[in-house]
Amino acid sequence: MKSLKLGLAGLLLSAAPALAETLVMSSWLPPRHPIVVNAFEPWAEQIAEATEGRVTVRIMARPLGSPPAHFDMARDGVADITYGLHSFVEDDRFNRSRVGQFSFLGDDAIENSKAFWDIYRNQLDAEDEHQGTHLLGLFMHGPGLLHNNVRRIESPSDMQGLKIRVPGGYVAELVGALGAAPLFMSSPEVYERLSRGVIDGVAFTYEAMTAFNLVDHIKYSMTVPGGIYNTTWFVVMNEAKWNSLSEEDRAAIDAVSGEAFAELVGQAWNDADTAAMEEIGDRVDFYEAPEAVVDALREAAGRIEQEWIESLGDDYDGAAALAAFRERTGVAVE
Repeated sequence: MKSLKLGLAGLLLSAAPALAETLVMSSWLPPRHPIVVNAFEPWAEQIAEATEGRVTVRIMARPLGSPPAHFDMARDGVADITYGLHSFVEDDRFNRSRVGQFSFLGDDAIENSKAFWDIYRNQLDAEDEHQGTHLLGLFMHGPGLLHNNVRRIESPSDMQGLKIRVPGGYVAELVGALGAAPLFMSSPEVYERLSRGVIDGVAFTYEAMTAFNLVDHIKYSMTVPGGIYNTTWFVVMNEAKWNSLSEEDRAAIDAVSGEAFAELVGQAWNDADTAAMEEIGDRVDFYEAPEAVVDALREAAGRIEQEWIESLGDDYDGAAALAAFRERTGVAVE
């Protein structure tokens, strides 16, 4: 009888791993990046706990493809879960996500991310723009700055001729409208290009300056209330893989994703920005954009926003979505 019990226990233990589903998540940020450590890894732990170990997430130390390829990788089943910036793609498949990329949207990554999750999904049908995947998360980082190593931007003309790295999307149009030359590249490429003088500056957050070791190559960093720009991010899962999970496990994963994940990752961004500012100290000249520059930003931003609103046609009310966003985050645009 004892041998029989031990044999049954062994069979159960050997069968247990087969019952668990391990989801592979491709990750292109550095493994010690604060968003990986303080958002994606805790979220993976929450999924394991919520599903009582039936579903686990394995975050890859190296990506399975380039950062711009990550949405397609999830859609096509190269990875189970991926994340990335909407602006990294070369087409306009995520056009409506721009509601979270404009200037003067908010300084708090938690409130920005929660507003983006709500408004993009409910007013602009985010799921439709992420077909082939299950949408697990939408979020934004803290307010975007313009960093450069040439000069302070005291007037709009000071932007002329500067070669600025951009993450694509709205900020590329904005930088170009202000007279600079926008150059697209993904985050991991910036250090080499900046240190070699290929670019003069970069559109980035506070935390990216330390996360990508840029501090020694930046002299001036310009801010505006509500952010010069923002980037919008997705977290998606291959649709077929999602549908293969039990209804119970899908509900459990959704419960720790969506708005809950927006708050988790927003807090991670806020904390990372604060830590970066403390680490940088006075090694970089941080300054608020002068009134003339803010006016030029506002004019260019308003023109680009209106073009985006018109591009949506009669199907979606971009003006109402933007107004609702700024009402949520408490930003008034004069």
